[in-house]
Amino acid sequence: MDTALSHPVPRPSGEDKALIILCHLSAIIGVGFLLPLVVYLIKKQEPGTAAAHAKEVLNFHLSLLIYALCAIPLVFVGVGILLLMAIAIGSLILAVIAAVKASDGGFYRYPVCIRFIS
Repeated sequence: MDTALSHPVPRPSGEDKALIILCHLSAIIGVGFLLPLVVYLIKKQEPGTAAAHAKEVLNFHLSLLIYALCAIPLVFVGVGILLLMAIAIGSLILAVIAAVKASDGGFYRYPVCIRFIS
């Protein structure tokens, strides 16, 4: 899957790099949707990569929410539990991959993400 944006993203500064990594790991550290939303709202007017990463994380969290809501009714059939576990494990793995890529100065596009915020 292509991980490049349609436009080049500059290298992040030190402070932005820490925010970016925290955004990608926000679900793991327990702040979920809130941290990327705050970073996006603060940084969207500034040039740099923090807003782009925060927007990508927001899109990923919204996509996961939709996938989980679709899997909940399937719990009664039995397959929903497996789907919810796959969503949880997959989201953790993809978040760690994105954080590692961001720490190297790259940009990661989540492969199962619906682009709500463009």
